[in-house]
Amino acid sequence: MEWKYWKVVVHYGHVGRKNEVSVARYLVMPADSCLNDVLTTVWHMPGTKSHAVHSAKMISFEEFLEGQRKEKEDFFLQCLFNQNVAN
Repeated sequence: MEWKYWKVVVHYGHVGRKNEVSVARYLVMPADSCLNDVLTTVWHMPGTKSHAVHSAKMISFEEFLEGQRKEKEDFFLQCLFNQNVAN
């Protein structure tokens, strides 16, 4: 199966009084997916704001791998993932 790789900058809420944090997320989608499919996926992610996507672009596989490594080091995402696992 063929894949497309995406870098999406997502706004997350609930980090204080009317505050938000923007985090780059790296997604893998089927080759026949389009930007609308990516947006739908992001809108269903926990913690995202109503207008969650700041930017989205297709990237190479190498950029995707590097981005996945960065996601694992991101403190906000670590807290978000650990909180969802605990619930």
